[in-house]
Amino acid sequence: MSLLLLDLDNTLIDRTAAFRTWCERFVAQFDGGAQEARWLIEADRDGYEPRRQLAQAIRERYTLTRSTDSIVEALMMEHLADIRVQPEVLDALTAASAAGWTPVVVTNGEARQQEAKLAISGLDRHVSGSVISGAVGVRKPDRRIFQKAAAATGIALDSGWMVGDHPLADIEGGRAAGLSTAWITRGRQWDASVPRPTLTARSCAEAIARIVAGHSHA
Repeated sequence: MSLLLLDLDNTLIDRTAAFRTWCERFVAQFDGGAQEARWLIEADRDGYEPRRQLAQAIRERYTLTRSTDSIVEALMMEHLADIRVQPEVLDALTAASAAGWTPVVVTNGEARQQEAKLAISGLDRHVSGSVISGAVGVRKPDRRIFQKAAAATGIALDSGWMVGDHPLADIEGGRAAGLSTAWITRGRQWDASVPRPTLTARSCAEAIARIVAGHSHA
């Protein structure tokens, strides 16, 4: 058995699409159209803008009387209803498990939110477990989060893989932990000034399939 560690947002699930749908619905309350939705999407910075700072910016932009805490809650949880996982991703996970791999989600984020994403998408039934930064107190790219995933399964990191879309958190972090790495491009080009991942793929399903095809285990 070998470890197949997988990022969650914009790797196993399309977080960007779900958040975009929520943004369009949210700004419509204030008669906001595409331009306002774009503002909110850009302010979110693909989920990397601190939630409280983004909530305060929303509160000021729309002169809201509701509390910052309630807007943070909306940002955290309301887009989860739009989370989807592609059937080919679930098929790839099933094939990987059948080929002797142990898929484990390794994700940064708040535990309650990330656990809900796994449950809503059904991914929790297709992986062997998850390690969430908010639950374990350490974030990617810190190698300790990858070590915690290995310890939870009892499988060594040696010969394992990390699959993800973030060059630093997933690829640099995975490499530093001794893992092979697969980068989900999302239409981007790799920065040629830094070491390349082991492989690049357009989608998570493609990455998993290529890993399994080249490194199957009995």
